Amino acid sequence: MIKVNVLAEENSWSKKIRKKEYFFNRVCRRFPQKFKFGKKKVYFTLLLSNNQKIKYLNKKFRNKNKHTDILSFPFKNDKNNSKKIYLGDIIISFNYMNKPKKISNYSFKKKTIITFIHGFLHLIGYDHFKDKDYKKMLKEEHKIFKSVESILN
Repeated sequence: MIKVNVLAEENSWSKKIRKKEYFFNRVCRRFPQKFKFGKKKVYFTLLLSNNQKIKYLNKKFRNKNKHTDILSFPFKNDKNNSKKIYLGDIIISFNYMNKPKKISNYSFKKKTIITFIHGFLHLIGYDHFKDKDYKKMLKEEHKIFKSVESILN
């Protein structure tokens, strides 16, 4: 079972996603079985933020002085010997999700879910430093999204 602890420091998120914690936990409940961790209790934190905060964090932790759509900070722990696993933290920028400014709620949520899935995959060890890893990660993103996209209707 996966549990997402959602924090929002950017008020604009509430205009697009009203019940944020419910929304993101619902997305996780729809993940394919291979990403559900069996009987283990898996949790992570999602911070719904903005460009200013994400730029600060990107500079502080990755030495990149620019904003981005998402940051993922995996927490290293022994996943095999514990029934309760903390995966890490994801931060998503509202400004990136809300482009273009006239984006529909449907498109906003779809973009956010895809970005959220991307961050989740980083937490569980996927990366895209090499082209073959990028293709593998995109394939998994697509599979997961196909399993959750029905919540957009």
